[in-house]
Amino acid sequence: MVTDDTSHSEGPAGGWGSLAGIATTLLSERPSPAVIDTLTHQNKPRGFMCVSCAWPKPANYHPFEFCENGAKATLWELTSARCTPGFWDTHKVTPLRDWKDHDLEKLGRLTHPLRYDAASDSYRPVSWEAVFAEIGAILKPLDPDSVVFYSSGHAGLEAAYLYALLARLYGTNNLPQSSNMCHETTSVGLKKVIGSPVGTVVWEDLEACDAFFFFGQNPGTNSPRFLHPLQDAKTRGAKIVTFNPLREQGLVSFVNPQDAVAMATGHETVISDLYLQVKSGGDIAAMLGLCKAIVEADDAAQKAGKARVIDIAFIEQHTSGFDDFMAKIRYTPWVQIEQESGLSETDLRRAADIYMAAEKAIGVYGMGLTQQAEGHLNVAMLVNLLLMRGNIGRLGAGICPVRGHSNVQGQRTVGIAEKIELIPVDKLKALFGFEPPLKDGMNITAAAQALFDGRVKAFICLGGNLLRAVPDQTRMEAAWPAQDLTVMISTKLNRSHLYPGKTAFILPCLGRAEIDTQATGPQTVSIEDSFSHIHGSIGKRKPPSEHVKSELAIIAGIARATLPGQPKVEWERWTGDYALVRDLIEQTYPEDFRDYNARLYTPGGFYRGNPAHERIWKTETNKAIFTVPDVLSANGFEDRPGRYRLVTLRSNDQFNTTIYGYSDRFRGIEGTRDILFMNPQDIDAAGYSVGDVLRLVTDVEDGHRRELSGLVLTPYDIPVGTIAAYYPECNVLMPVTHHDRLSKTPASKSIPVRIEKPLTR
Repeated sequence: MVTDDTSHSEGPAGGWGSLAGIATTLLSERPSPAVIDTLTHQNKPRGFMCVSCAWPKPANYHPFEFCENGAKATLWELTSARCTPGFWDTHKVTPLRDWKDHDLEKLGRLTHPLRYDAASDSYRPVSWEAVFAEIGAILKPLDPDSVVFYSSGHAGLEAAYLYALLARLYGTNNLPQSSNMCHETTSVGLKKVIGSPVGTVVWEDLEACDAFFFFGQNPGTNSPRFLHPLQDAKTRGAKIVTFNPLREQGLVSFVNPQDAVAMATGHETVISDLYLQVKSGGDIAAMLGLCKAIVEADDAAQKAGKARVIDIAFIEQHTSGFDDFMAKIRYTPWVQIEQESGLSETDLRRAADIYMAAEKAIGVYGMGLTQQAEGHLNVAMLVNLLLMRGNIGRLGAGICPVRGHSNVQGQRTVGIAEKIELIPVDKLKALFGFEPPLKDGMNITAAAQALFDGRVKAFICLGGNLLRAVPDQTRMEAAWPAQDLTVMISTKLNRSHLYPGKTAFILPCLGRAEIDTQATGPQTVSIEDSFSHIHGSIGKRKPPSEHVKSELAIIAGIARATLPGQPKVEWERWTGDYALVRDLIEQTYPEDFRDYNARLYTPGGFYRGNPAHERIWKTETNKAIFTVPDVLSANGFEDRPGRYRLVTLRSNDQFNTTIYGYSDRFRGIEGTRDILFMNPQDIDAAGYSVGDVLRLVTDVEDGHRRELSGLVLTPYDIPVGTIAAYYPECNVLMPVTHHDRLSKTPASKSIPVRIEKPLTR
C-alpha cells in the first residue's frame, strides 16, 4: 500500500510504533523466553553487546539499553527457527536465487558446516575436520595475492586480530572490510585533516554540547539510542540543525519509549530546530555557505570593534591552510552556493546564526556524507566548519561520525586493514617470528575489479552478505562462481551462499549473544564502539547446535590446516583462552589497549584514546588542516536532461542487508520494498502518474547495462532532481567505479540514473 501524501510520517520516532515493531519480530522469530533476559542485559557491563549499530554504551545506562533495531537484531539472531541439512533434501541452490533476502534468513540459524555439491546443486553436511583440511589444501598452492580475506563487523576484536594475523602469515594484506563500503571515507578523510581516522567525540561531549549539526545521518532508523541524548540536549536548551535530502522522522520528533508519561500522553520532543533539505551531493556547498556567513559576521564584528566570531587564537595555534580557505570563501558567490546546495542564502544564514550562537558544537554525520564521489571533501568541509570556532578537542565539541555496524571500527583498530602503513609490522615480526607482507592489499572495490578480471581465486568471508552488499551486484554474481574456493562464515542463509565457487563452504558460527565455551570455559569477546571505547561482551544463550563453532575457532582451524609448523603461533592455545589473544592485542597496540583484560568490564567501556581529542594533530603539518574544496558538488557527475540523482535508503525494518520485514512506517510504506520515491514536481514534469511501475537504468557509458525494474512511483518530500529507492536492491545500479576519489567508498548516495517508460501493469 502506498499513500499519495508526500510527508508519509506515521508519527514520531520511538513511542508505540517502536514497541510494535519489536513485538512483530518477537512473534515472527519465536525465540526462547530467555531472550528477554538477554535484552535486559544488552549493552550493559558484563552483559551482551548489541550486534546492530555501533552507538556507545553509557556507563549510566537506562533500564532498557536497546532500541527497536537492536532488539530486532537480537531476536533475529536468537530465533527458534533452524536451517538444518534436511533443508537441502528438498531445495536446490539455483532456484533459491529467486527468493527474497527476508525469506532466506527466515529459514533460521545454520546448524552444520556445509559443502556445495555441484551434482545435486545443493549443500551437504561435512565434518569440521574435512572442512579445514580441504580449505588448507586449496589455499596452500595459491598465490597469496589472489586470495581475499573479507570481514564484516560481526566478529569481536579477538577473532578479528587472529583473522588479520592469518592473512599476513599466509602472505597477503588483502583484508577488505565492510567499512570499505560505508565509513572508509571517514578513516581516510579524518586521518588527512586531523590526524585521527575516527571521531573525536566522547559521551561527556554530548552532555555539554550547545548545538548539534547533522549531515546525512538518520538516527531514527540507524542509531535510535542516539535519540536519548538528543532529547536530553533539547531539554537543556541545545539546538539541533539537520541537513538531509529527506525529512527523516528520527530528526523531526521523538517519543521516549522509556518515559511512561510521554508514552501515555503521546508527548513528542521536537528534535530539529531547523531542517534543511539539501540536494543530494550539495553538502559541500551548504557547508561553504555556513562558513561564508561566519566570515561575513566576523568581518562585521571586527569593523564594529566587537569580539571576533572566528576563533582566531585556536586557528593560529592549531591549524594550517586557513588563509587559502578564506580566499575560497570570499571568492565563491552566494548564487553558486544556492545553486549547488539547493538551499537559500536565507536558510543557510539561519543555520549559521545557530552555530555562531553556540559556545560548543558537535558535527554529526553518516553515510550521506561518506558515500559520495567527493565524500572526502564532505568530511573535510565539516572539519573546516568546526575548526573555524575551535570546535574540536574541547569539552562539548567535536566531530562525530556514526558507524553503522557494531564492531566495524574496532576491527580496523586491531589490524583488519589493507594498507600496510596502518600495521605495526615490527611488532608482528617480533611477536610471531615472520616477515609480514609489505605490499598494500586490495580494498573491496579493487577486489571486485580483480574478480571481474579473473585475478581473484579465493574469497573467505568472515560474516556479512557480501554479494548483496557490493556494487555491480549482477557482475559480481556472474564472476563469483569462477573462483577455486569460496568460504562463508555465517549465522543464517543469505544470497551470497547461492553463487558457490568451484569448492564452496558455508560455516555456521555462534552469535554474540550465545555461550562460547572453549578449553578454559566460557569466553568473553570484546568490541569497540563509535566513541573508541572497548567493551566486553558475554553470551548467555544456548548455541543453536553442537556443530556450530565460534568465529575465532573457525579462523584458528583454517589457520592450523593452512599454515603448519610455526612455533610462535599457538592457534590451539589461543582458541582455548581468548584472554591470551587480548594479551597479544595489548602487546601489538600498547597505547590503545593498556591493561586490556583488567579494564574489560569498565562501565561505559574503557577509552583507548584519540590524539585529536587532546588537540594533538598527527598530520603532515602537525596541525589540523583546512581544506580548500576544488568542487562544490560531491556527485562526481554533471546534471543533464533526464538524469536523476539516486539516493539509496534503508527502511526502519532492516539492518544493512538484513530485511526484518516490509514495514517502513516513517515513510508510509507497507508490504513492499519495490518503491521509487520522487518529488511531485518531477513526476509532473516527466509526465508520470503516481503508481506507475518504472525501470531505473544507470546513466553511465562503460559498456555495461545496469537496470532495476518493477519500482512503484511514490510521491515524496525530496528535492527536485533527487530520487530515492531501497538498498540493497539498488546495488545492481551501482558501478564499481563510482566511488569516492580517495577512499574508494561506493558513492551510493548519489548514483546517476535515468527512468525508462512505465512498464505494463
